[in-house]
Amino acid sequence: MDESREVVQKFLEESLLHLNLTVNGEAVHLHVPPTARLVDIIRNEIHLTGTKVSCGIGRCGACSILMNGSLVNSCLVMAYQADQAVVTTIEGVKGGEGLHPIQEAFLEEGGFQCGYCTPGMIIAAKALLEENPHPTDKEIETALSGNLCRCTGYGGIIRAVRRAAEAM
Repeated sequence: MDESREVVQKFLEESLLHLNLTVNGEAVHLHVPPTARLVDIIRNEIHLTGTKVSCGIGRCGACSILMNGSLVNSCLVMAYQADQAVVTTIEGVKGGEGLHPIQEAFLEEGGFQCGYCTPGMIIAAKALLEENPHPTDKEIETALSGNLCRCTGYGGIIRAVRRAAEAM
């Protein structure tokens, strides 16, 4: 019995993927199963828990991050796809010493309630405003359409993105 455990353990160790990525400006080197999802690596291996796990199928946006400058659902990204990637999570969204203008706008406009969707919303807003600094309300709605909020009704969120666009 011990021999079979050793064989399984050796197989698991040999099948680990050496993952190199940059997360929030820091180089990260990990050994992970190739089938691990990026959201799990971010939360369980790198210990950044702002990125949330919710639906697990890419429909809610709670796990939204920027990967190589593009908005992605990290629950749909496998470890091997993230090798050599540059990742920004909510923990990497800063405005110098204080909050980023998007974060400040969410606070000022009440763009959150329970806060579970907020990190993904802020990441989606950041992606939008980096691509389009002066979006219309329709463009804001479209950009945030991949992020679900079950609490706020979206009015404060849209006002927050609008305010952030003005501030930036």
